[in-house]
Order: sequence, then C-alpha cells, then structure tokens
Amino acid sequence: MGRKVSTLKRGPHRFLKPVGNPADPDGLYVYMLRYLEHRSIRGATEQSLFSTERYLRDFITWCEVRSLERPHEITKAILESYQRHLFYYRKANGQPLSYVSQRGKLSPLKGWFKWLTRQNVLPSNPASELELPRMQRRVPRHVLTVDEVEAVMREADTGDPLGIRDRAVLETLYSTGIRRMEIVNLELTDIDRERGTVLIRAGKGRKDRLIPIGERALFWIDGYLTLVRPKLVVGVDDQTLFLTRSGERFNLCWLSNTVARYIERANLGKRGACHLFRHTMATLMLENGCDIRFIQAMLGHAELSTTQIYTQVAIRVLKQMHAATHPGASNRRAASEKTSGASTSGTRDDTAPADEADVNDLLAALEREAEEERRDTSRH
Repeated sequence: MGRKVSTLKRGPHRFLKPVGNPADPDGLYVYMLRYLEHRSIRGATEQSLFSTERYLRDFITWCEVRSLERPHEITKAILESYQRHLFYYRKANGQPLSYVSQRGKLSPLKGWFKWLTRQNVLPSNPASELELPRMQRRVPRHVLTVDEVEAVMREADTGDPLGIRDRAVLETLYSTGIRRMEIVNLELTDIDRERGTVLIRAGKGRKDRLIPIGERALFWIDGYLTLVRPKLVVGVDDQTLFLTRSGERFNLCWLSNTVARYIERANLGKRGACHLFRHTMATLMLENGCDIRFIQAMLGHAELSTTQIYTQVAIRVLKQMHAATHPGASNRRAASEKTSGASTSGTRDDTAPADEADVNDLLAALEREAEEERRDTSRH
C-alpha cells in the first residue's frame, strides 16, 4: 500500500482512459501498467504494447463488472469463465469471434499472469494450465492468382503522380511480402538497387533482415523516386521512402484502406489489403517449388522452425530462389521467364514436396498476422 504507481510513456496510439480502479496500487490496472513498463524496457515494439494493453483492458473491464479488482482474486476458474465469455460473444453483425481472435485476447493474459507470479505478486500462476483455442489450419480464402495480381496493379493510374507512387507501393508489397508497418518505415537507403535487396530495419520483434526485391518492383520505385517523390517532399527530407501528398510518412490504416480499394476496384470477388500480397507472395513461391525455409526467411517468421537460416544462407542464394519462384520478380511475364529443367539448390524436387506440417504452420502464421491487421484497421 502507498507504493508509487509507475507511469508508462505512451505513444500516439496508446489509451488514455483508465479501467478498473486506478487509485488502488494493488489493483489490476496498476499491475497492468507495471507489466507494460516491464515489456517496454525489454524492447517490445509500440504495436505489441498496444495490442497487449488493448486485450488486458478488455479483461479488466470484464472483471470490473464482476467486482474482481486485484490479481489475487483471479483464479483458473475465473479465467476459464472469461474464455467461455469470448467463445459465446457475438459481434455487432451477429458473428462469433474467430479462434484467432479468441486466442489473441487470451495469450496476453498468460504472459501477464506469468510475470505476476515471477514478481511474487501471486503465489502461483492461475493461467499456467489455461488451454488456448487450437489454431485452424486452412488455406487463406483470398490469395490472388498471378493474373489477379496483374488486374490489381492495372488499377493504379500511372498517368497520375500519386498513381505511380501507389503502383510502386503495390509492387513492393507483392515482390517482398513485407508487412505494412515495414513498408511504412522504409527509408531511401534501405533500397539497394545494385544488389537488388531491401533492408527491413527493426521489423516485427525488432529484428533486421535483408531480403530480395524484384526487378519489376525496382523499376516502379525508380520511376517514383525520379518523377514523384521530389515533388512530395516538404521541408527537411527525413529520408522516408514513400510519402503522402502532404510529404508525411503513411498512416498504417490509411495504407490498408488504400490498398483495399485497389483490390476492390479490380472486381475480383476477393477482399484484403496489404497482407493479401504477403499471403500471395508466400503461396505463389511455395507453389512454384521454393523451399519453405527461404519463404520463412523472406517473411521474417522468427517463431518458425528454421530461425537460423540467415546464418546458413547467403542473400545471394535467397535472391536466386526469389528470381526462380516469384512470378513478379522480373519485368518480363512469368510464363516467358521459366526455364524447364533448371536446377536450384533452394527449389524442391517433384519427389520432395514441402512437409505438410511446415506448410500448415506457415499458413497459420500468415492467417494470424492477417487477423491482427484486420483488427488494427477496424478500430479506426
């Protein structure tokens, strides 16, 4: 009692209104702030902190209605009751929460209560045996074909300067499969035209990675840099690659909505935004025979099984795999690029298909990321 309450520096997207009882130094809300501070010190990204706080707030609000105010009042039975609440919850459109969403809301609780136990706030962890919903292993519903990608690309009006910029953005997403946060944060020096690579600085989990980018994407980036970007720069140039008409860095939700409109205009009967190109890149490369380890390296999936690939595989080899299996790697049509009988060390033989479990893991990871992007976009 009477302890000083820690305050956490808040970024542009953090919450301001407290939940629960902020005046209680031993209450759930105060311990949530301490946990977020701990994660911030440990290097968690702003997006990760936002998501964690969002779902812990949901839980604290649920607890408040039931007069549960302090960590020691939370038992395994109460957590299971909250899990049932999520299972039976219905959104405004009458639809239930997906298993991905349910899992996303419960996972931060496990981390929080584990930390509370390690801090000796709780004698035992009530969430240690909480079973999370199993992930559904399914092929993404809205992966684009090569022809459908071309249809989306054609929707960008390249007779207009901003259309050239948007085409460069779309081509970059398709060629590299990078996350929307990663493309928003690209700087001019991250693109190496001579080597055909792009450096992703402090991607998800604050990890850098160097990945290939195709000739076609570089062609459109060059056009944007020559014809468009100089006119968008306002004041001091902060070196951000892609700029709005006001000379600013893209807003994440604005970017998602802009990409979604291009997909909608193509009238494909499919929906999606930035992450659709990430899904599409991974799926097309997999279908064209790329070893799944190289796709994992491109995507930056640190949680998957071959996390040491960058200590084993040179960027030169990764570029070869990208050129051999990505339909949009070159300015030429994919059909005229393929050379029958070509042999590359990172492509699979017909007799050695990708392991089904690894493919399922890859698709499940992509689906989780897509769900996170949809949730982040829908809150605005």
